[in-house]
Amino acid sequence: MDEIAQDFEQTYGITVETLTADLAERADMERIAERIEDDSRPLDWVINNAGFGLRSTVLDASYNDTHARALQVMCLAVLILGGAAGRAMARRGSGRIINVASSASTIFTGNYSAVKAWCYNYSESLGQELRGTGVTVTALCPGWVKTEFHERAGIKAHSLPNIVWIDTDVLILDAMRAAEKGKEMSVPSWKWRLALVVAKFAPKSFLRWFSRKLTASRKKK
Repeated sequence: MDEIAQDFEQTYGITVETLTADLAERADMERIAERIEDDSRPLDWVINNAGFGLRSTVLDASYNDTHARALQVMCLAVLILGGAAGRAMARRGSGRIINVASSASTIFTGNYSAVKAWCYNYSESLGQELRGTGVTVTALCPGWVKTEFHERAGIKAHSLPNIVWIDTDVLILDAMRAAEKGKEMSVPSWKWRLALVVAKFAPKSFLRWFSRKLTASRKKK
């Protein structure tokens, strides 16, 4: 992080502040929330992007601690930091909050779908509470993005066709443009917007069937 900060400072002539925290720990959540609410150092943007993949099923008891950690990092931390950002920004009358949810929130693939569905609904709720304050909340719902995320999660994705992948640059620009326009949701690229339209209007029985097939394919790997 220090190396990246130095690179940004040298390249763009800006000042970069770095903070290290484990967002599975309540004390660290509160420490970051306190920084976010520091009116002497106001933030115009807060992006809740911390998270990790969950390959295991909800039936595997040996992963209960991992699932609990996922709830801490991708639900409770988002709740606490999003609330801190909302309060601080509302006092100033402006600000942008982006919470990274997922297209997986529209299907039923284990606890990952569940926590991302929570993130999406929380973003909508926070946005409604902040309506009229000058602060907007955007839920980012990407599909498969070209990062090391899947490799770290133990999900083999190399066999997926190129059309499903999103470049990080496209995702970031789309998300920031959506947030600047005050949109409640950002779905990068036309292909994933189409996929979420299908998910929205498809019969629930189809989504359940698709989710079972996807979960079963991961078990085999």
